[in-house]
Amino acid sequence: MSDRAAPWATEVESKAERRRQRLAQATGRQRAARLLALSLVGLLLVYAGALFFLRPATSGTSLDYGQLVRDAACTAPRCPAKVTQATLLSQDNRLVGTLVTPGGGGQQFATALPSADPTTLLRDLAAGGTRLAVDGQEAKALVRFLAQFLLPLVILADLFALLFLLIQGGGGQAAELVRFATLGSRRRTAEARPTTFADVAAAGEAVTELAEVRDYLADPSAYAAMGATPPKGVLLVGPPGCGKTLLARAVAGEAQASFFSIAGSEFVEVLVGVGAARVRDLFAQARASAPAIIFIDELDGVGRRRGAGVGQGHDEREQTLNELLTQMDGFSPAQGLVVLAATNRPDILDPALMRSGRFDRQVTVDRPDVEGRLDILTLHARGRRLVDAETDLALVARATPGFTGADLANLVNEAALLAVREQATVIGRTHLEEAAERILSGPRRRGRLLSDEEMYTVAYHEAGHAVVAAALGKAGAVRKVSIVARGRGIGHLATVTGSEDGSVRRRSTIEVQLAVALAGLAAEELVFGEPSTGAEADLERATAWARDLAGRFGMSEAVGPVRVLHEDREVFLGRDYLTSGDVSQPTLEQLDGEVRRILEESRRAATGVLRAHRPSLDDMAAALVDQETLEGPDLEAALSWIASRPRRSSRSD
Repeated sequence: MSDRAAPWATEVESKAERRRQRLAQATGRQRAARLLALSLVGLLLVYAGALFFLRPATSGTSLDYGQLVRDAACTAPRCPAKVTQATLLSQDNRLVGTLVTPGGGGQQFATALPSADPTTLLRDLAAGGTRLAVDGQEAKALVRFLAQFLLPLVILADLFALLFLLIQGGGGQAAELVRFATLGSRRRTAEARPTTFADVAAAGEAVTELAEVRDYLADPSAYAAMGATPPKGVLLVGPPGCGKTLLARAVAGEAQASFFSIAGSEFVEVLVGVGAARVRDLFAQARASAPAIIFIDELDGVGRRRGAGVGQGHDEREQTLNELLTQMDGFSPAQGLVVLAATNRPDILDPALMRSGRFDRQVTVDRPDVEGRLDILTLHARGRRLVDAETDLALVARATPGFTGADLANLVNEAALLAVREQATVIGRTHLEEAAERILSGPRRRGRLLSDEEMYTVAYHEAGHAVVAAALGKAGAVRKVSIVARGRGIGHLATVTGSEDGSVRRRSTIEVQLAVALAGLAAEELVFGEPSTGAEADLERATAWARDLAGRFGMSEAVGPVRVLHEDREVFLGRDYLTSGDVSQPTLEQLDGEVRRILEESRRAATGVLRAHRPSLDDMAAALVDQETLEGPDLEAALSWIASRPRRSSRSD
């Protein structure tokens, strides 16, 4: 064991020595940078003083050059004014002197001479008896030479030296402005309590896969003795908010390794070559701090498929991707370096990036099931005062299918905020349920007042959903029925939660969902004789389900067991379901007709159920108008009575 530890101890000592050397170099650079900054300030002050010294002489009254020429050329006995003495300043190209008026008064003047030769003026002044003198201004000539040539060169040299020191690491924010082709320090600072796998819930399979990365970074000798090579890259795939970044931080915390985090979009710039230079800089930093983990969030920002899209590709992004591929091929696992990446769109990544030897392993981080949601809620409820945490969190977990870890964390925080708003001492079940409703449908709109007609329309609409769901065997899934306006909707749809989180659904299950979705529209037509605009969202959801049933899952007898629709994989086409090029036009027309038939049968099935339970529909709508919300024992009693009655065939009208 000691023989294995000796190389690591030597490596630790060498790293400490290099760290001390870097610290000494950084201190020296900072001292030199301060001296250069002070000298630069001094040179600028000297330059400003030189410019002030080189100002043209302005003694006396400023005299127009044309007036001076006329006075000098005057030969009359009584001239308006006469120059008695004048001095030519060669560097300023000005003439200064004394001007005497006929009244005997004298005044000092200064005149700027033209760029042309002023010989005629000087000859006229001499002929008129003016005492002329010439001042060479040798001091100004020397200062002008220094200000025009020597001082700018010295200032520029000082500035370039200061910028060079800033680039080498001694300039803080100013260095970041200059260091455009590099990333700066991307290493996360040490946390007071590092993130570990204990901070991750409902990701047992992902933790198992990532534990090998932790074990390798902590003790690579065990893998070397077995001849096993750990994965060089691990891609975390899953919807947003499922904890991919948290898992990457947990791996680094468990292995006590350096953690370099960057987003894929930070590599791509307008200037050619900048992205590739940043990739090289990132891997160089990670190698110098091994063992280390490089985490690239939103990998699709830099790793999109090359050549996809209308027209030519993005040259800078492709060059950056090429450099990333080269860097991932260029390091050995023995260097103690592992690349983790996260994306929610693995279908658009370049195949060269996904091959073995680069991202060897894909780990799916999906939405949690009911047990996972309970674990996540329990994790985020630590340190918060709940009335009955065990019971309340279990109910919330069952009522929130499809919620991600981020959604559940937001739910617990919203419940705490609601408790603070109500000045409560503990978080109760009502706070948790209201928080879930706010996330699903938005906050209550208390300022939206419904007219009597609107209120009855919304009440029958929501009551129709609940009655059909109960009559078709989904009474236990209905938790609350409300006509309170939330978010952008006029009325709050009945809260119907799925009884299972599985992704495998039978055709009968989808048909029940279609009937429940169209039950609001059927109730409006049954009671009022016409539909309203409140069924827009229901129609959109039901149409998508019907298209999937007939075009994707092959559950339609008319279309047959064939997939007509497919999820497009190209970057520029987005995420719509488009028809394949090998599907004929008659098949597409048949698909459209089958979608209409499925929707019409679902509407008729919902109408038949509502006619069979019309008294219950009227009673529930009246109760909603009176109470606005039905839940708990009242709702359970009404729905259980409906479910206990034998229902007619769902195909009858």
